Amino acid sequence: MRPEEAATTRKRIVEILRRSSRPLTVDEIARELGTDIAAEDVYEHLVHAARSLRARSGGREILVMEPPYCKKCGYVFKNLNRPRKPSRCPRCKGEWVAAPRFTIVRRG
Repeated sequence: MRPEEAATTRKRIVEILRRSSRPLTVDEIARELGTDIAAEDVYEHLVHAARSLRARSGGREILVMEPPYCKKCGYVFKNLNRPRKPSRCPRCKGEWVAAPRFTIVRRG
């Protein structure tokens, strides 16, 4: 992907999140983009979009992630270094893990 295409994709992701009335998963964001984009690529775009959004808005807007959680035992994955959907729960070893959801929050 060329750098200008990546920037356009990130801008589109930010616009999708701004228009949404609720937090969206990576799969929902990819569906809205309407392209054959892999989930891993969307996660990477979200990392960069978060930095750009915060810088361009002067900190008035931030990209927030609702962390993934285990649907079986309720364990919340709070300490993720990068946004991703874990494959299994460290507590119960279940694979029924809800994907993280993303939204844009406007501050003061």
